Amino acid sequence: MSHPSLSSEAPSGLLALDAESLYQALLAGIRPLCQEQTQLAGVTSGGVWLAERLHRDLGIAQPVNVLSSALHRDDFSQRGLSSSVQTALGFDVNGADVLILDDVLYTGRTIRAVINELFDYGRPARVRLAVLVDRGGRQLPIQADFASARLALPASRTLSLARSDDGHFHFDIREA
Repeated sequence: MSHPSLSSEAPSGLLALDAESLYQALLAGIRPLCQEQTQLAGVTSGGVWLAERLHRDLGIAQPVNVLSSALHRDDFSQRGLSSSVQTALGFDVNGADVLILDDVLYTGRTIRAVINELFDYGRPARVRLAVLVDRGGRQLPIQADFASARLALPASRTLSLARSDDGHFHFDIREA
C-alpha cells in the first residue's frame, strides 16, 4: 500500500514527495501535541517556514520562534558561522513545553545542535520534535515524536524543503 504523499517515480528516477500533502499531515499530527502553553520553534530554514505557516493555520498570535544550529554544530570548524537567521525565542525557556519543527530529519546532528542552543536559553520542562520527513540514516539517538512520512534515501541524495514565492512547499531532491 503506498503512502498518499509519495508518488512512484519522478522523471529523474527519484521518489517524488508531495510537500503540501505532508504539510497537511503535519498540521493534523501536531494538533494533539499542542497545548495552550506549547511553544513552536522552527529550525532554520525549512523548520522556520513550517512554523510560520503553522502559526497562521493554528491561529497563534505570538511571533515565530527560531532555533539556529550554527553555534553548536560539530562541523563548525569546516562550515564556519552561517549567515542564516539566528535564534530568536519570544518566550521564557525555563519550564516551557517546546515543540521543535524541522523539514527533514536525517543524521540527528542538527537537532542535537538546536537542543544545545535551546538549553543555552534555559531549562525547558519538555522538548518534542515534529518533522515533515524522517529519511532515516541516524547517527545519533534522536527520533521525531511525529513525522508526516518516513522513507529511506541513500546518503548520496540530499532532500530539503523549498518554498515558492507564493508560499507553497515542495522538495528539492538531488544527488549529493
